[in-house]
Amino acid sequence: MRILGIDPGTARLGWGVIDSVSGKITPFAFGCITTEEHISPEKRLVQIYDKLQLLLKKYKPQSMAIEDLFFATNAKTIIPVGQARGVALLAAGKNNIPTASYSPLTVKQTICGYGKALKPQVQQMITKILKLPSVPKPDDTADALAIALTHAYSYKMKQAATK
Repeated sequence: MRILGIDPGTARLGWGVIDSVSGKITPFAFGCITTEEHISPEKRLVQIYDKLQLLLKKYKPQSMAIEDLFFATNAKTIIPVGQARGVALLAAGKNNIPTASYSPLTVKQTICGYGKALKPQVQQMITKILKLPSVPKPDDTADALAIALTHAYSYKMKQAATK
């Protein structure tokens, strides 16, 4: 199964595509969609949508995993991030791609075994699990890969439970 992981944001939206085949997980592609600060919010969202559409057509994921909104420290950014998340969900819906959402706590628990793991710990685990030569940059990209991995592990658990 090909999974697209999304770490939503308006300035930067991290994405990562992984393949999960017969229990083996491999990175396929990853990166970050960036928008310019001086552009109006609606034009930034259009740019995100258009770039996501290109990614969906190019990589043809069978599933999308996206991070849930969680803002304990900076409530000011919740609306723009929520808008970017909505655009990502719209792109998935327009392409009939099923989606799953995961909280940051669930992602950290799944990747590191500890729900309060720090960002560098998650990044190091992603690098190790996916056998990458270095930590993916920017942080949003590493987070997107962590979200995709969380979905792959969750999917494997659900399949095992139904057997």
